[in-house]
Amino acid sequence: MRRRTLSYGQKIFLLATLPLVLAVGAIAVVVTNQSRILAETEIRELETQLIEAKRAELKNYLSLARTAIGSIYGNASPFDEGAKLEATQVLSAMLYGQDGFFFVYDYDGNNLVSPRQTSLIGQNWSGLSDHNGVPVVDALIETARSGGGYHTYDWTKPSTGETARMVTYVIGLQDWRWALGTGIFIDDVLETVSTARADTTARIRETFVIIVLITIAALVAVFVTGLLLNLRERRLADTKLKALTERILDTQEEERGRVARELHDSISQILIGVRYTLELARRRLKSGDQGASDNLDQGIDGLTGAIHEVRRISADLRPGVLDDLGLGPALKSLIDAFRARTGIDTYFETVVFRNRLDDDAKIALYRIAQEALTNVERHADATEVKVDVFGHRKGATLRIQDNGRGLTTPGGGSGGLGLRNMQERIDQLNGTLRVLSSEKGTMVEASVPLSHMLPPEQSINRSDTRKTA
Repeated sequence: MRRRTLSYGQKIFLLATLPLVLAVGAIAVVVTNQSRILAETEIRELETQLIEAKRAELKNYLSLARTAIGSIYGNASPFDEGAKLEATQVLSAMLYGQDGFFFVYDYDGNNLVSPRQTSLIGQNWSGLSDHNGVPVVDALIETARSGGGYHTYDWTKPSTGETARMVTYVIGLQDWRWALGTGIFIDDVLETVSTARADTTARIRETFVIIVLITIAALVAVFVTGLLLNLRERRLADTKLKALTERILDTQEEERGRVARELHDSISQILIGVRYTLELARRRLKSGDQGASDNLDQGIDGLTGAIHEVRRISADLRPGVLDDLGLGPALKSLIDAFRARTGIDTYFETVVFRNRLDDDAKIALYRIAQEALTNVERHADATEVKVDVFGHRKGATLRIQDNGRGLTTPGGGSGGLGLRNMQERIDQLNGTLRVLSSEKGTMVEASVPLSHMLPPEQSINRSDTRKTA
C-alpha cells in the first residue's frame, strides 16, 4: 500500500493549526477545571450558609421549648413524675411548620415525646441507625450528655413518608436525664444545592461548547486565509515562472545571437580569407609560381587565428579553467583578457579557495563578474577596476569596484538586463547582491552562503578526479 505524503500547503496548515488546537484545548481544560472548582466552592459555601441558617433556626425553636417547660423543670425534683408528664404534654403540643416537632429520649434510649410519629413513644430505640448506618438515638443521647449540639442523619419525613436528610439540635436536661431536641429537614437545601450544581455544570458545558465553536471558527478562518494566500502565492508563482521562462528564452536567443554574430563576424570571415588564400596558392602552384608558399603561410596563419578565436568563444561560453582550477584562476584569466582588450587598469586580489566552491556558486560568481566587467566596458567610462574575491565564515564574496560615472538608473536603463541577470543568479543560491553607485563609481558585491562551500577533503578529491580524467 502506497504511503500518502503531505503536501507543503498541508504541512503549513498543520503547523499553523496544531499549536492553536493544543493551546485552545489546554485553555478549555484549564477554564473548565477552574470553573468547576470555583463553582463547587461557591456551592459548598451556599450549602454551608443555608445549613447554618437552619441551625440558627433550630436553636431558636429549642429556646422556645426550653422556655415553655422552664418553670415546670425548674420547680420539679428529679423524680417528680407529674412534672415530667406535664412537660411531655407541653412539648407534644408544640408543633410548627409541616414537619416540625420536638422529641425527648431518656438517657436509656426510651422515646418519651414524638408527636408526629407517635408509634415511637414508649419504646426503647437504643442502637437505632439510619439506612446509611449513621447512629441516631445513641448519638443524640451522647450529644445531650456532653452539653448539647447538632447531629445530622436521614429520617422519615412525616408529611410525605419519604426518607430525607435531617439536622437536629439537642440539649440535655441533666436532672431528669432527658435528651430534648428538635430537627429540620434540609431536603429543600439539598435540592437548591443540586439545582445550583446542575446549573453550574450546564454553564460549564456551554462555555466548553462556545470554546470549541470559537476554535472551529478560528480553524476555518485559518484554513480559508491559508487557501486564499496559497491561491495568491500560486498565481504570483505562476506569473513569476512565466516571466522567468520568457527571460530564459530571451537569454537563450540573446546568447545564440551573440554566438552567431561571433561566428559570422570572426570565424566565418577568417575562414573565408583562408579559403581565398588557399585557392590563390593552388592556382599559383598549377602555374608554377614560386610565390605559392607565401600564400600557404598566410593560410596557415589564418587557420591559427581561427583556432584562437574558437578557443576564445568556447572560453566565453564555459571556461575550462573554471572547472579544472576553480574560481580564482578563471577570474584571473577573465580579467587579463579584459585588461588586454580595454586597456583599463584592472587589479585582482583573491584568497586561495583550493577549489572549494561548488559548481553552482563558481558559475554564478564567474557570470556576475563577467556581466559586471561587460557593463564597465560598455557604460562606465572607467580608468580603473578592482576585483576582490575571498572566503569568510559566512561563505564567499565577490566585489567589483570601478571609478566610472556610476549607474544613472540602477535596475533599469542600459544596465537593467545585466543587473537582473546578476540578481536572478544570486537568488538561486540564496545569496545577496549589493549594488552601490555614485558619481565616483560603482560597486557590485555578490555573496553566497556557507552552504555552497565544500569540505576540504571533498574539493581535493574532486580536483584529483578531474586531473586523472
